Amino acid sequence: MSSVETHYQSKGLEEFSVLFTPIQLGTLTIRNKFFMAPLTRDRNVPDNIPTNLMVEYYRQRAKGGAGLIISEAMLITQQGTLWPHAPGIWSDEHVRAWKKITDAVHEEGAYIYSQLWQVGRINHIDTPQQVASGEPIYAPSAIQARPGYSKFRMLPGNPGPSMPVELKDPRRIIEQFRHAAFNAKRAGFDGVEVHTGGGYLIHEFLDTTTNKRTDEWGGSVENRARFGLEVLKAVTEVWGPGRVGMKLTPAGGYNDIGMPLEETLETFNYFITEADKLGLSYMMFLRYEVSRDEFRDGKGRGTPHDVISTYRPLVINSKFFTNQSYTPLEAAQHISSGKVDGVFLGTAWIANPDLPKRIEYGIPLNTSIDMGRLYGPKDGGVLSEEELAKGYTDYPFAELPLAN
Repeated sequence: MSSVETHYQSKGLEEFSVLFTPIQLGTLTIRNKFFMAPLTRDRNVPDNIPTNLMVEYYRQRAKGGAGLIISEAMLITQQGTLWPHAPGIWSDEHVRAWKKITDAVHEEGAYIYSQLWQVGRINHIDTPQQVASGEPIYAPSAIQARPGYSKFRMLPGNPGPSMPVELKDPRRIIEQFRHAAFNAKRAGFDGVEVHTGGGYLIHEFLDTTTNKRTDEWGGSVENRARFGLEVLKAVTEVWGPGRVGMKLTPAGGYNDIGMPLEETLETFNYFITEADKLGLSYMMFLRYEVSRDEFRDGKGRGTPHDVISTYRPLVINSKFFTNQSYTPLEAAQHISSGKVDGVFLGTAWIANPDLPKRIEYGIPLNTSIDMGRLYGPKDGGVLSEEELAKGYTDYPFAELPLAN
């Protein structure tokens, strides 16, 4: 038994012990199971290039003991988003900026994956980045998302998403994912996570309410899954086996997406089974969370079901990870019971850059999150670095007890 394990067991924290044990992820040996989920923080001010402040943010959490960090979602190409100051990974300038972050994380003994993202129809034609791109808004079909809480707060009147145009050649976007994966490798990441959920482009191809195509990219389950599978294949060709993960939200609900249960099960059973053949390192499933669903007239947009019991049997060659409103204790319990291989925590990392150390030494977690500063300037304005640091990099590390 290690000295660390003896310490937290003596403190009555043995139920957390599984979080402190290593895990093999492809060819990487992760030092523990304290995984940090992708967290939108909007500090890429004034544009979409990661900053030195972000270097400090990621370094803090790696220094605090994270085993694996997934970056905030990064755009594979210039496009608008629901929030301003989202980072990109399409240019050499992005590569150089992200390299500072990956170097900092590695210096502290952690690993980091980049999350690759194409927003699809959850976009507005008047956002600055979309205007600068000179491109229309692409989706599988020309179906506009209802506003819900998908609002562009940096635009006058807080409008919802614009009407998209049908993507004529999906292979063009597949190649953009490939290029982004290559750039992430150049930037020193240890792998990539493809965002296949959230009501964004890949999810839109999967869902029958957003994909009404009659060509090879729509209609049957096999055709609707084709785009996502081809993206995963392209990214895996860049990275090789064991270095590509994906995020899934089969329960839907977010960004006006979700199918009836029977269609949901048929679609995701096929998509997951085929994806599991590609040599992925992991699949991360978001549990259904009622607070994340969109309700109209008392009816939710999502498809509530138990994603763990439903899809765990299908994931044979990849690690099965989960996320969504976990406490560290529940995460440890789910791993110990064999329900999942690992859990990504999100909220707990915001105000606790030293999350593992606090649990190891029985120090209470800081639960006081500065919600007003959770994100950057929502109106698209530019704040000073001092202002951006508030509620971001100014959460303190706990004072650890002196060794006996």
